Amino acid sequence: MHCGKHIADASTLSAWRKSSYSGGSNGSCLEITDAYPAIAPVCDSKNPGGPALVFPADGWASFVTAIKGGNFPQSARSDPA
Repeated sequence: MHCGKHIADASTLSAWRKSSYSGGSNGSCLEITDAYPAIAPVCDSKNPGGPALVFPADGWASFVTAIKGGNFPQSARSDPA
């Protein structure tokens, strides 16, 4: 697996967990797996056989820290639907 790429079928990876920010309404859900220490594969839980984006683990951690810290405008975090 290479960072900055994707995996065509996310179901080939293991140990997916739903994001704590996804809520329980089965709406827009993001899943991540912690099974691969150097990378952070991320997928859409509504499409388990679809692609997973692969980020460097440290880059993903920085992104999550920035979101939790409010470093993105609310409009960038809103659901467009």
